[in-house]
Amino acid sequence: MSVIFSGIQPSGNLTLGNYLGALRNFTKVQDENECYYCVVNQHAITVPQDPKTLHERTRQLAAIYLAAGLDPEKAVLFVQSEVPEHVQLGWIMTTMSYVGELERMTQYKDKASKRGDSVPAGLLTYPPLMAADILLYQTNLVPVGDDQKQHLEITRDLAQRFNRVYGEDVFTIPEILLGQDGTRVMSLQEPTKKMSKSDDNQTATVYLLDTPKDIEKKIKRAQTDSDNAVRYDREAKPGISNLMDIFAALTDKSHEEIEKAYAGQGYGTFKKDVAEATISVLEPIQKRYAELIDTPELDVILTKGAEKAREKASKTYEAVTKAMGLYR
Repeated sequence: MSVIFSGIQPSGNLTLGNYLGALRNFTKVQDENECYYCVVNQHAITVPQDPKTLHERTRQLAAIYLAAGLDPEKAVLFVQSEVPEHVQLGWIMTTMSYVGELERMTQYKDKASKRGDSVPAGLLTYPPLMAADILLYQTNLVPVGDDQKQHLEITRDLAQRFNRVYGEDVFTIPEILLGQDGTRVMSLQEPTKKMSKSDDNQTATVYLLDTPKDIEKKIKRAQTDSDNAVRYDREAKPGISNLMDIFAALTDKSHEEIEKAYAGQGYGTFKKDVAEATISVLEPIQKRYAELIDTPELDVILTKGAEKAREKASKTYEAVTKAMGLYR
């Protein structure tokens, strides 16, 4: 049994890409592994957040985790700020980090370049806190996308650096689980870039809580090409290939089966079926979400999750403080 950790920021509405690329796969590994899934709200505050919105989105994200199939009897679901060992170990990991390696993080450089002179220090020290999130649970595997691979590499570096200085058995060195059975969903309007929950163009993204009418409208307007042939070609036909990836993930059909089924039918029929498949998968999630969001059941699950998470996190943190001499 492996320990798996993953966290998502409550910084926007989750997308179809988040579901097909990550959330759906979390439920597949919860039966045979020790899984910790975290709403990383303290990562969200590396940039300014409206308090009311952050509070609401934290709760919404937790409800979506559960609505997507996460079983609180099999996996631990909790909110990062309710387990104080995260920021406590995050500070220690910051002291183990070098400014140069943090400044080389691609996401830091991208975000800092847009903020001029007013760059929050939290953007720079994001990776040590992420390392703490993972290392607290003696994690073996971390499922991530390409955009987080660099942060996982620095997590491994920090764990190995700590173990080298303070004891080889303090931290488990996590492995990167990259793109494991996940679908990379691209923007409906710019199919060469990833679908994003922060895209200014609302028609580019299908959100998990979109109405059936909105889903149908967005997929109908998805950018394709003038060829009008349902054929998979990522380079020449990125738009229709993206829709084929989505349809394949939703229906378990291969690209070859899709091409054969829609030969000579054009894009209109295919887009209609992609929309219907998307709606049929998301409607049960939306129904369960509505049942959870304003109930004490969600609070009970999160309270129990934080207790279970802290039980394990506190053991790791105690081992760290003893190794470093941070005890009386």
